Amino acid sequence: MDNWLHRWSKDSVRYGQLVLITIYNITMEVIKTAIDGVVIIEPKVFGDARGYFFESFSQREFEEKVRKINFVQDNESMSSYGVMRGLHFQRPPFTQSKLVRCVKGAVLDVAVDIRKGSPTYGQHVACLLTGRDDEGKAMAQKYHELWNHLPLRETGEGLQFFVPRGFAHGFAVLSETVVFQYKCDNFYAPQADGGISIIDESLGIDWKIPVEKALLRERYTTRVFEGF
Repeated sequence: MDNWLHRWSKDSVRYGQLVLITIYNITMEVIKTAIDGVVIIEPKVFGDARGYFFESFSQREFEEKVRKINFVQDNESMSSYGVMRGLHFQRPPFTQSKLVRCVKGAVLDVAVDIRKGSPTYGQHVACLLTGRDDEGKAMAQKYHELWNHLPLRETGEGLQFFVPRGFAHGFAVLSETVVFQYKCDNFYAPQADGGISIIDESLGIDWKIPVEKALLRERYTTRVFEGF
């Protein structure tokens, strides 16, 4: 990484650009939420006239600032406006932590605490995730009030959301198209698949999508959660 930054800096000077780079200051900001363990991550972005660069994940820094983790599977999905996915989880011993982000478009991403005995059982955290593409930036402006409570150092595009084990996870697509990526610390286990209805009104989630425009799979609208 240091060598890459050195070359990038020399190239920038060659093209007449003055770039200040602190090699050992590639950091990510970790923002705590109302539920312990659920955090929002704001990567540090380095940009110039050619575009931008950032570390989307650093094992070392994540473990220093969040917790020990061993991600074993990366997934990607593409969806259109109104699609609602979730609320998914895997039952023990196949529970998963997820680090999620939106690389194109925008979603409202939600984690629901399903740990029996937890002081925040049944509560949720919602986070607007947007890509750095034009549509993602437009959605960031449209729903910017969802970030008003966050101590962001930049504009908010490109945030990541960490959902620990013991939480159900889901999202609603707010843009015309979205590409969504996530890392998991346990492999997909279909025999342990679990879920809660994403439109369960008792959860109190405002998905920012009119119900009549939501695109759902029927099997995800009738599930009732009984806890681990």
